[in-house]
Amino acid sequence: MVQTSRFDSKRARSRPGLLSGAFLCLAVGASLPQQAAQAAQGTQTASPSAQFAEGTGNSIATGGAGVAGVGTDAGSPAVAPQDAPFITPSVDADVLYELTSPTGETVMKQRMRWQVATLRQRLDPGGSDLFMVTSWPEHTLTVVDPDRKTESVMPAPSQGLTPPGHPALVGSYARLGGSVVAGERCIIWRTRDADGHASDVCYTADGLLLQVAQQGQITVRALHVSRVAQPDAVFAIPSGLKKVAPARP
Repeated sequence: MVQTSRFDSKRARSRPGLLSGAFLCLAVGASLPQQAAQAAQGTQTASPSAQFAEGTGNSIATGGAGVAGVGTDAGSPAVAPQDAPFITPSVDADVLYELTSPTGETVMKQRMRWQVATLRQRLDPGGSDLFMVTSWPEHTLTVVDPDRKTESVMPAPSQGLTPPGHPALVGSYARLGGSVVAGERCIIWRTRDADGHASDVCYTADGLLLQVAQQGQITVRALHVSRVAQPDAVFAIPSGLKKVAPARP
């Protein structure tokens, strides 16, 4: 399932790093897309229109250009036939994404880090100090703005999390074929957004989202993937921040 969220482009342009275009939220098991939207609204620093692909767990800002055809990579894990993708990473990971507007313009880069043991995710938009930390056990999404020395805490956007190592529990998926993105082998699945529009998402065998495309246009793609242990410090919320209530759109 894919969702589309709208953000305030004027305010986005007033903050370095939050460029106009898609704002990627790569959440796992819950809702990547919704997270970005709520986070942006919570600090009133959102970027413009964003599309997010959401399986029951992972949500990401979608983008697009055609999805590549079948590809192979000797160093990538084999993918066994299944009815739905694994949408929650089963390994710690650090992934850099590039977001592209429907017109093909590069909008921004965004870093996503994931710790499987604690089911926590951190998102860092390129060019900005602002970051978001989602904790599924606590069901919280915290937006930290170091410049303003503030934090905004809100409920995580999804009530349920697809457990790591399990296929998506919600939504419909049709397996299309394979591809190689950022040197990683993934399987392309067709799903649909909240408006019924088709989206093609490419997931690895261990649940990492590598690419999203709509109407033949790639709007989100991974540039670099690293499967390395993520320390607790990455997800720690700085002390001494002023707590502010999430803003309403």
